[in-house]
Amino acid sequence: MNNWHYLHGEPAVSGRLKAEPEHFIVREDLGFAPGGEGEHIFLHIRKRGQNTQWIARDLAKLAGVAQRDVTWAGLKDRHAVTEQWFGVHLPGKEMPDFSPLESDDVQIMAIARHNKKLKTGALKGNWFELTLTELDGEGDLDARLQAISERGVPNYFGDQRFGHNGGNIEQARAMFGGKRIKDRNKRSMYLSAARSYLFNLAASQRLAEGRGEQLLNGDCVMLAGSQSFFTLNDDNPLNEDIQARFASGDIRLSAPLWGRGRLPAEDEAGTLEQTALEGQQALMAGLEANGLKQERRALLLKPEQLSWQRDGDRLTLSFWLPAGTYATSLVRELIKEKELHENTGE
Repeated sequence: MNNWHYLHGEPAVSGRLKAEPEHFIVREDLGFAPGGEGEHIFLHIRKRGQNTQWIARDLAKLAGVAQRDVTWAGLKDRHAVTEQWFGVHLPGKEMPDFSPLESDDVQIMAIARHNKKLKTGALKGNWFELTLTELDGEGDLDARLQAISERGVPNYFGDQRFGHNGGNIEQARAMFGGKRIKDRNKRSMYLSAARSYLFNLAASQRLAEGRGEQLLNGDCVMLAGSQSFFTLNDDNPLNEDIQARFASGDIRLSAPLWGRGRLPAEDEAGTLEQTALEGQQALMAGLEANGLKQERRALLLKPEQLSWQRDGDRLTLSFWLPAGTYATSLVRELIKEKELHENTGE
């Protein structure tokens, strides 16, 4: 699963990530504050070595509600220290006592009411503080980090999306071939894995062609900070104004999130994407049959406020990424990760 093309070349330095949970710290940035009133209880929780669903299950028990009434903005890695928000739907009920949830590995940082449900994806982004250890090898990490800061990294979906040894992709193929999957969460996971795999294929091919930072006729470009995009064609020609907007970061290259409908990329860019996905008709047809629609995702990911500090064979990184992106995509361009344990994730 990890044979995707590099933007900055394969790293020469190796090291470990997540040697201990404190080496992978994530702080959720909702982008808004709870309003203080409403039938939804928001809890800001700091957890260490804990699965998001485990916390949700315990919150449901303490509140006396079904587990479906407990929501979160985004899943967070178990092998980490994370600060994230949970929402509990409690219409017309008093505030429960959530204190039994707390332990050495779980702390409630804040509790507030809000008038809207906390939905999946309803966050602006995440702050990361990563510590890479046991670094060795000949390579200029400072120069590579500077290049990453200026040019970004491929916006790949992380390997955790695909399961152990890509098992979620095989499950998706089986499901599309007629295997019945009763568990809705598993169905959703396999659909996401298939779509993510196709995106990574198309993005990797674009980079392998040496065109990951170059506009082509027929490209779908996304407006910075949004999911909106438009195609460079006769209605929106590739001209000096478009090139200037691209250079300034106002618009960004994208790759397909596969689904129903016509591929919006045209001409040279469309041909490149279609070529990259040759042989994947089963996955493409399966996604279409399950009702997903053609969408786009930025080809490159640029970390914000990236800073770093080297101390011997240890490197600490701090940066912010928008929701739906992976810190491991940055780490992958920086070091070759040494095996530590199976990445069970969530």
